[in-house]
Amino acid sequence: MDMQDFIEKFAEAIEMESVNDLKEDTKFRELDEWNSLAVLSVIAMLDEEYDIQIENADFKKLEMIGDIAQFIENQR
Repeated sequence: MDMQDFIEKFAEAIEMESVNDLKEDTKFRELDEWNSLAVLSVIAMLDEEYDIQIENADFKKLEMIGDIAQFIENQR
């Protein structure tokens, strides 16, 4: 998976205007844009873009953007 492409999709899902500050090791829960709607948007993006369903308990274990990407890779 192309990490930059994933970061762009992630940023779009949470309605973030710029991806310049997002990296693989960014702790997404610390972003100003992160809220309950962002959680649902990212979960929906995973389903639509990658055909991946994630349980809430599994999502809570993820901390960084790279963790989400790794979760996708592990599900393939």
